[in-house]
Amino acid sequence: MRLRTFAAGVVLPLVAWGASPLIADAGNPSATAASLSNKIQQVQGKIGRKKGTEQVLTSEISAYTSRIDRLQARITGLRTRESRVQDALDRNRAELLQIQADLRAERARLIRLRKRLATARAALATRLVELYESDRPDLVTVVLSAKGFAELIERADFMNRISEQDRAIVSLVKNARADAIATAQRLDKLEARQQAVTARILQRRQEITAVKQDLIDTRVGYDGTRADKQNALTHVRAERHQLEGNLSDLKAQQAKITRTLQQSQGQLPAGPIKRGGGTLIWPVNGPITSPFCEHRAWESCHPGIDIGVPSGTPIRAAAAGRVALLQSEAASGGYGNFTCIQHTGAMATCYAHQSAFRVSLGQQVSQGQVIGLSGCTGRCFGPHLHFEVRINGAVTNPLNYL
Repeated sequence: MRLRTFAAGVVLPLVAWGASPLIADAGNPSATAASLSNKIQQVQGKIGRKKGTEQVLTSEISAYTSRIDRLQARITGLRTRESRVQDALDRNRAELLQIQADLRAERARLIRLRKRLATARAALATRLVELYESDRPDLVTVVLSAKGFAELIERADFMNRISEQDRAIVSLVKNARADAIATAQRLDKLEARQQAVTARILQRRQEITAVKQDLIDTRVGYDGTRADKQNALTHVRAERHQLEGNLSDLKAQQAKITRTLQQSQGQLPAGPIKRGGGTLIWPVNGPITSPFCEHRAWESCHPGIDIGVPSGTPIRAAAAGRVALLQSEAASGGYGNFTCIQHTGAMATCYAHQSAFRVSLGQQVSQGQVIGLSGCTGRCFGPHLHFEVRINGAVTNPLNYL
């Protein structure tokens, strides 16, 4: 009858999981427990694989982050370099403006010199024509034709001035031509320098821009890849969390089935011995639901601690000793089925609300030996073990000895 009641109680949780094999075995708790165990192993395997994928994705994301940081450092360096090139560019532009101003001045000067040269050449040509067409008198003719000394002096001065004028015209033409040639050469140098500076600036800017753009494109690609990996990691984590939630449900169902099977056989497994820092071991493994000396409506100081465990949980002797007290629910009152073990002349431990005894009065027990099963007899509002430590008959906080 108990098994049929249990089977009806586990059908709904299994329906929520959609586990048709488990539903088919709902009438057989042992088969259901085996199916649950198999499914738990499968889910645990999936969780393990998801964790492995998470580790790989996390490592890849970290690697991409490091690459992006290195790229960003290079981009920052390029920006600094570009700033320096921009400063040089500004200086070169100022230099270029000065060169262009010099070019304009030289071109204007060249134009003036060419005009001057043309004028000088025209004057020289005219003078040459005049000299060619006039029969220039020699010095003897000038002296002999002079009527007196004063006239002779005037004629000599005239001849000198004519000669000086000819030399000046020739010198002017020569200097103007040389100056024009030098100015033209300076213009060629300035134009060549202007082209070289412009080409150098353009090349450096293009190189920096190309490298920086390539780094930025690479960083953008890394950002995209990292975002994809992060999305994949988020998805895998969500799946793992869902699997872990499913695993918790499966384990809860498994625990419920296991407890029911064990209760149908009379008790739950004893479980491992739990030790603390004291000389006593914990009589059962479970959370403390009521601390020592807790105030209650019917008592000012709760004389022990309550440890929450399911009914049928085996209770171990906290230390070796002799069963000094064994009272039934009717005899102990609020303590229910009650056992006390004397360990030394001063120390004893007591166990209340048991569902069954597993020792007899006066029996010697060893530490960790099962002395009874937990329950909810006596004044009790749910399955638990009430545990006391008494020193010379007076209750004390058990946590000082566990």
